[in-house]
Amino acid sequence: MRYQNFADMLITISKEVPERPVFFYDDHGLKNITWEGFHFAVQAKETELKLTHKTCLGILCENSLACMIELFAANMIGMQIVMLDPVVPAPLLIKQIQETDVDMLWGNDLRRKELAPFLTTGCTEGKGKILFFTSGTTNSAKAVVLTDASLMQSAWNGGDLLPLENNDILLDVLPLHHVFGFVCGLLWGMTAKASIALGRGPRHYLDDCSFYHPTAVSLVPLLLGFLLKHDLLNPELRLVLVGAGGCPPELLEGVTQKGIRVSFGYGLTETSSGVALSLGKDPMAMTVCRDDTITLADDGEILIQAPTCMMQGYYKDQKDTDAVIKDGILHTGDLGRFDEHHLLYITGRKKEMLVLLDGTKIFLPEYESPIKKLLGTDEAAVVLQHDVPVLAIDELRETEDKVKAKLNDLMKTLPRGHQLSAIIPLHHPLPRTAAGKVKYWEIQKEIQDLWFKEKKS
Repeated sequence: MRYQNFADMLITISKEVPERPVFFYDDHGLKNITWEGFHFAVQAKETELKLTHKTCLGILCENSLACMIELFAANMIGMQIVMLDPVVPAPLLIKQIQETDVDMLWGNDLRRKELAPFLTTGCTEGKGKILFFTSGTTNSAKAVVLTDASLMQSAWNGGDLLPLENNDILLDVLPLHHVFGFVCGLLWGMTAKASIALGRGPRHYLDDCSFYHPTAVSLVPLLLGFLLKHDLLNPELRLVLVGAGGCPPELLEGVTQKGIRVSFGYGLTETSSGVALSLGKDPMAMTVCRDDTITLADDGEILIQAPTCMMQGYYKDQKDTDAVIKDGILHTGDLGRFDEHHLLYITGRKKEMLVLLDGTKIFLPEYESPIKKLLGTDEAAVVLQHDVPVLAIDELRETEDKVKAKLNDLMKTLPRGHQLSAIIPLHHPLPRTAAGKVKYWEIQKEIQDLWFKEKKS
């Protein structure tokens, strides 16, 4: 069923199947709450939140029942909601809180106390709005204005192509501040009247599958690789959905070898998550969702029309919104192609940005600037090799160890997955466009060709 918003879904399903479990969770043992019980808990929280007279709730997201109740209740009473990553450094959280008019926080007590002095006076037009930051750990992450309506339509689109059954158990292990986790780890299952098993955090990646016995799960490539490496996918699992970044084919093949169906999804925060899913034997050949239209520009850039799922814009940033949405069409910066069956393949990225296996992004101008300054050259570019960042430079002007030493202190300030794994001299100037822009895709291909050549020799 296509629900119009969160209230429509919650009220309708709690009447249709009041005794069916909506969430399984761990509270000193496996527990569950029914649709009727969850609706009652949300109503009680609504009353409590109304008394605060606050307008914009920042949620320091966690996959817990209390978080779900707070989220739905805040939406029901018309509060604007901002989904925040609770583990990023305080300066970034403060910036995000102040940019999005947060006047109330929910989450870890220590973090709330730390951030409380930086709350704002709130907003006036936030009803239905749910803000997600484009995934990243830098100041370049933008606040994307979605709504409960656009998120529900995205969940319907995904379920239309890749349906769940009402007896399925969907394991929700992805972070809710990431739109892929929110839609495909939560709403996809709720709209199907399936049960959601609330993951217990990174410490339980080793045993969540054996604890909950899910039949479906949504994963980013990095987490899928971890679960496969340690043989943690449970025998009841029938479906794995992978998204939020490019996935090595060997990981997808590893799932199918276990007799589990695997689907790969493509989408963006700006489109409320997925716009295309693979349904056949080739996990990289994707069918476009029913509500969406995808065309390709002359240079292969993916252009998306998604009237039911498109963002309202970047929060209070009309200039950046107009730069990517033109005449209702989202210019993604991704490159793709269609085969003879009109199935979509992602072939690369046009934007100066890298997407890592965990779904986070590296914004290249910001990332490369201090590297170039330390090395005293503009002939340096960061690309991916084997899905981890490497530095390509025109020539090694000193030993590789000396170059690494110059960058060592800078690398220590970055998350481990964002640190450079190698320095690769190209022995020629970086390829550039006529306008002087670095051709990252050409560097990427050259490095891949060098690796294959070395491997063969």
